Amino acid sequence: MTTFDLDGYLARIRWNGPHEATYATAAGVLRAHMTHIPFENLDVLLGRGIRIDSDSVYAKLVVARRGGYCFEQATLLQSALVHLGFNPVVHTARVIQMRPRSEAALTHMVITLEFDDGRFVLDPGYGGLAPLVPVPLEADARDGRDLHRLVRQGHEWVLEAHLDGTWTALWSSMLEPAEPVDFLMANHFVSTFPTSPFVTNLMLRAITPTGRVSVMNRAVTRRRDGCEETKVIESRRALRTLLNEDFEFDLPETERLRVPSVPEWT
Repeated sequence: MTTFDLDGYLARIRWNGPHEATYATAAGVLRAHMTHIPFENLDVLLGRGIRIDSDSVYAKLVVARRGGYCFEQATLLQSALVHLGFNPVVHTARVIQMRPRSEAALTHMVITLEFDDGRFVLDPGYGGLAPLVPVPLEADARDGRDLHRLVRQGHEWVLEAHLDGTWTALWSSMLEPAEPVDFLMANHFVSTFPTSPFVTNLMLRAITPTGRVSVMNRAVTRRRDGCEETKVIESRRALRTLLNEDFEFDLPETERLRVPSVPEWT
């Protein structure tokens, strides 16, 4: 068993800023977390399964210096915020970026925090388009070239990203408090269901000093200063090299990785 160690977590994300439960601390910790803990679903593709209890998440993302997907990322950040004196609330959400709401189950996990000037959403585990800053309800959140907003649609809130001059919906949520069992059910589904995107695709995202690196199957996209460059990952060995260089961890098992969407890999 691994108990959560705040100093160990803060060292992992290289946070040397304040520890007071303020907006500035929350925003700084969120950015540091997302900058130093990448998004990845490698364990799903390796058939290892994903455990999202706090001890397992800490052992993987902090001690083993790996990345993870939304349930792991948000669980770790939630624990950190509690230890810093915040009162985070966790919620389920429907990812609607690539499918209509009627086909999107509650398979995403986000956090809200209350401050004197309102309620903010923290989303460390969305992937390539996740905001690096807390997003206020019914207002824009700009971070360099990135622009996000939360808008009300009926009984739900929708997180949108401004892409190529158009607002694109990422996820929707009622932002009602969720129970741990809600995430256990969702995590089991997304990590084991045969047609789940996480079971059939390789998905990675890292924040680098010059921008973002995103991987979808064999395509690796680098975003720098508003420009994008996409190349093809030719082999599993090349993927392992990419993990070392941009994601800051090595995983020898990558060289036997099986991704249903890219069966021709060598």
